[in-house]
Amino acid sequence: MASSGGVRFLPQEIIRSKRDGFVLDDEAIAFMVDGIADGSVTEGQAAAFAMAVFFKGMNPAERVALTQSMTHSGAVLDWRPLGLDGPVLDKHSTGGIGDKVSLMLAPILAACGGYVPMISGRGLGHTGGTLDKLDSIPGYNTAPDLDSFRRVVRDAGCAIIGQTADLAPADRRLYGIRDVTATVESIPLITASILSKKLAAGLDALCMDVKFGSGAFAATREDAIELARSIVSVGNGAGMKTTALLTDMNQVLGHTAGNGLEVAEAVAYLSGESREARLDIVTRALCAELLVLGGVATDNAAAAVQIEQVLASGRAAEVFGRMVKMLGGPGDFMERPDHYLPTAPVIRPAVPPQAGVVTGMEVRQLGLAVVALGGGRLRADQSIDYGVGLSGAVGLGEMVGPDRPIAIVHGRDEVAAEAAVAAVLAAVTLGDDAPAAGPVVAQRLTEADL
Repeated sequence: MASSGGVRFLPQEIIRSKRDGFVLDDEAIAFMVDGIADGSVTEGQAAAFAMAVFFKGMNPAERVALTQSMTHSGAVLDWRPLGLDGPVLDKHSTGGIGDKVSLMLAPILAACGGYVPMISGRGLGHTGGTLDKLDSIPGYNTAPDLDSFRRVVRDAGCAIIGQTADLAPADRRLYGIRDVTATVESIPLITASILSKKLAAGLDALCMDVKFGSGAFAATREDAIELARSIVSVGNGAGMKTTALLTDMNQVLGHTAGNGLEVAEAVAYLSGESREARLDIVTRALCAELLVLGGVATDNAAAAVQIEQVLASGRAAEVFGRMVKMLGGPGDFMERPDHYLPTAPVIRPAVPPQAGVVTGMEVRQLGLAVVALGGGRLRADQSIDYGVGLSGAVGLGEMVGPDRPIAIVHGRDEVAAEAAVAAVLAAVTLGDDAPAAGPVVAQRLTEADL
């Protein structure tokens, strides 16, 4: 349909136009976003606008306009005055169980010569949040002021923090409204929400990690492709180099799920103590993609060499330790993580009644088991127990039995731990033969693929 006519600059008329399937022009979208940011658009009007977009969608031009308007609803960081000698890079994940990739990716990229101002979120539903993981480190400040944020990025090479009130305030308000009006699952609104924060962070390049499978919000690969296409299209349309990787979330990523436990696994990864194969593949693939996008490496092979060098030399681990210290955490965290990370008093193995090969896994149920232990939130105002979760989680095709549990449950008390053991056993299917293994990184999407 053509762009609507009539009185455009009344919220109800913009809502009516979108409700009736018209294409909104840039000015109408900007007016609506400005009103959401400054409060002149009421909560009811913002909810109605979100619902109209949910049902009628937005074309590519509308998505770019919505994203850019939301980006400029607050501060937009400019890194040029700092004279950085490398590109400003970041990734974003749609979330999954055990997804602690950000904790390794940011220091790896920084050690390779990039700068990573990562604006992360808290847990959502059955998936964990990067900020909740970092909150398990005593003293770590996930909400510094913008001057401190800039200083840490400049001096450490990376900083992982939460969304501040200055960055994309329209997104902050609209997301809260979407969360309580059943309009979260809208590709245009998801796209604008993710990219407005990344563009406000002043990125040169972004790689999107779009997960699919039983532990992801996109259950099917087709759903993941739709979101990835939208992110890549709008990100590039807004002037930011953007690609996407589709990654498998049909099993836990790494061996742990739960905030403090995942930080411990990330430290072990950076220090070279242990690296679970699938987690390693995803982390290196995303790092390589960003190093090439940012011009730090000429191609994936050169990027792979750089990544291996900073991991083997310990430079990536040093960067993580420096970031933690500069954001208020312990100066010797990397040397003594066990001294600082919280633990749970009750530890119980989830032992299956008979031996077998893991042939299936309801990963979402494993995430909900961690939430039930206290490792996630059922309501936004709930506190989190940073010591609970799962460790030693096995993958598809692995043999389990009386001497090889499916996972180790870390709980605050016996009742919660036993309930989690039961949930873990119920979430895993055993059989005789290992299932065919699919690729961990299933597909890459670039602007040329659209």
